[in-house]
Amino acid sequence: MKKFEQLYIDGHWVNSHSDARLEVINPANGELYASVPSADVQDVDSAIRAASRAFSSWSEQPADFRAAIINEIADGMQARIDELTEVIVASMGCPLSLASEIQVQGSIDAFRSFAPLASEMDKQQVHANHIVVTEAVGVCVLINPWNYPLSQLVGKLGPALAAGCTVVVKPAEQTPLQDLILAEIIHQSSLPQGVFNLLTGVGSEIGEALCSHALVDMVSFTGSTLAGVKVAQAAAPTVKRVCQELGGKSPYIIAQGADLPAAVRYGVEDVMLNSGQTCCALTRMLVPAEQLAEVEEIAKYAAAEWQLGDPMLAATNMGPLSSRQQQQRVLSYIEKGIEEGAKLLCGGTQLPAALRKGAYVLPTIFSDVSNDMIIAQEEIFGPVLCIIPYQNIQQAIELANETPFGLSSAVFAADQAAAIKIASKLRAGQCYIQGALFNTDSPFGGYKQSGNGREWGIEGLKEYTETKAMLINAAD
Repeated sequence: MKKFEQLYIDGHWVNSHSDARLEVINPANGELYASVPSADVQDVDSAIRAASRAFSSWSEQPADFRAAIINEIADGMQARIDELTEVIVASMGCPLSLASEIQVQGSIDAFRSFAPLASEMDKQQVHANHIVVTEAVGVCVLINPWNYPLSQLVGKLGPALAAGCTVVVKPAEQTPLQDLILAEIIHQSSLPQGVFNLLTGVGSEIGEALCSHALVDMVSFTGSTLAGVKVAQAAAPTVKRVCQELGGKSPYIIAQGADLPAAVRYGVEDVMLNSGQTCCALTRMLVPAEQLAEVEEIAKYAAAEWQLGDPMLAATNMGPLSSRQQQQRVLSYIEKGIEEGAKLLCGGTQLPAALRKGAYVLPTIFSDVSNDMIIAQEEIFGPVLCIIPYQNIQQAIELANETPFGLSSAVFAADQAAAIKIASKLRAGQCYIQGALFNTDSPFGGYKQSGNGREWGIEGLKEYTETKAMLINAAD
């Protein structure tokens, strides 16, 4: 069993004020994998004060210095890629065959991409009677989820460091290990003390203290919409900036004239990746009613290619869910779908005996789903796809937008121009056209109850900045 004894505060490994511990369970077999400290509110105060003390000098460092440190940390991550991959596989169940590239290497590359963006902070807009400059927002609390734990961390940490902010990081209690490894890497880097601080702990116990602290200027949170509301409420009295990436129930419109085999396969693969634990997963597939039977056959065939099993085996491309709790939540939604009368094409709630020790859920597809069913409206966060038939493209657009969420969407049509025309009418922060893939150059974030603000790329950097106008005497 791996055991981490300390928190990382003000450039030092320190004991928590609490004796409590967090147990990290391997969801593939239910066994204890690691133990880490559980921070309390005194630790929160210490970490935030360290970040506050470090802010002034760090934010004044030249952009090329901040960029060099980002690259230095990325090099350290690259050197420990195998270890980072191992802990993600063991703590959240992503198969080894996918974790190295998707969960880790992609995250390292994305983190490195923020280094050149540090120079954006030096740009000025000079006008006849004023100058506009950009400054770091200040002390930032970064609260991360368990489904893409390293990716979500670097998507916040990269722009924060590039902008000149200091941070207090809190990983999800299920997946804290990659953050602790990153703290070890940072401890050996040139990053000044206090710029990066790490607290492992339970969100319900320290989340409010993190979000309400008077010295915090910004909170960036990724998680459920319900938790996001609590974050915003805690931050509101001190009028902090809050950037949130929350829930999703993303629609995917397959239009008449689309390459049906390619379009359906793309949708199935999108939902099944990472065992369905992707906030922007295209979980509502809207298809022409007259092609429903053909879609069903293609979807069943594509789902059968996802091999559920031990995430350490090379043949496995779908591992367990992150926890028993999450497994039970997803299974309850599958039961609701059956009760609501949706057509179960594959999957369901009955696991093979060999998989019952882990938090597994079979690749599950419902067809002939009505958009008002619970399984079509609520985020399931598991390998569950809903196929919804429509009569015409206008109805498809209406169905797509009939959701409280607006994180992502997709369109596959006869050609790109036709797809973009449909995409322009969808109320979502992203839209994938003709089978496009996620990339970290594009701004990511949602409409409606899917959050506010954007992550990744130049738009992600802007979330960590303030705009200052210097009014000048034009006569001078």
